[in-house]
Amino acid sequence: MTLTDKVTKKIISKLIKGKDYRIEIVTLIDAEFLNYVIGFFKQIVEAKLKNHDLTLDWYKREFLNPSLKKDDLAINSGLNMKTISNMYNSATKEIVLEASHEHYDILFETINNLIEEGEDLSVTLTIKFRGVSVDLSVNESLIVINTLAVKRSALRGGLWSTAGKQVEKPLLKALCSIFNVPKEYYEQNLLPESLREVDFYIFDSTFEKRYRCEVKLMGKGNPESADVIYARNTKIFIADKLSDLNKKQFTKEGVEWIELRQINGYKRFFKILRSLNVPCNDFNGIIDIRLDEIFSEIFK
Repeated sequence: MTLTDKVTKKIISKLIKGKDYRIEIVTLIDAEFLNYVIGFFKQIVEAKLKNHDLTLDWYKREFLNPSLKKDDLAINSGLNMKTISNMYNSATKEIVLEASHEHYDILFETINNLIEEGEDLSVTLTIKFRGVSVDLSVNESLIVINTLAVKRSALRGGLWSTAGKQVEKPLLKALCSIFNVPKEYYEQNLLPESLREVDFYIFDSTFEKRYRCEVKLMGKGNPESADVIYARNTKIFIADKLSDLNKKQFTKEGVEWIELRQINGYKRFFKILRSLNVPCNDFNGIIDIRLDEIFSEIFK
């Protein structure tokens, strides 16, 4: 799962201009989820018509079929992969298949019990596709609704996590470009191969020192920052928001910090670069124009 370059650029632009970026992730989640819903409903129509004359559970037959990918099996049963992995200490295809069938049977029984207790409840979900419609009973409807809820949750967790990872390096490159840091001073190919994929470093003018940079799109009061600076030897920490306690903690540990949500918060990066003897120049131009130039280079 990756964010599109278009969304990544919007997030970076909003971060640097001190605006809230979260609406971009929410919009992406909405789009991904609605696309999934449409595709899932099409599959349901096809499966229901294909098995209309069977007394077997058509949903289980089609949507918990061993031929499906394990991620799909888990979602269709009302579980996610992280839950299965935590439960069984494994997420092999065999384990996922077993867990999915077991959970689905429990879910099916729970729904039937609820229906029996609420005799006056009547829910019929009608799905129409290309002139053909199918009706789902109350228990079938509840299974489908539960699956959609689990999928939405999975997309939400995945995309929020992906956002931070996907934005980190382009954001740091953009900040370096704004203040005219020569590329060789943040060229990651100078790093040992083991560090290139997961870390971002900036070099001082002598190339003798390198400073590890960390980006976390965290909200105020998030304690995760403490873990980062202790465990990963971070020198420059960049966040959307930071609490006063976060800032005091960083200062105490000798970690330079940037809070982008502050007015012109990104400009603190220039002061940090100078204090660390990294070649750079101040920026006083129009940030939107400069970002357009930078994005055309980064995302070419």
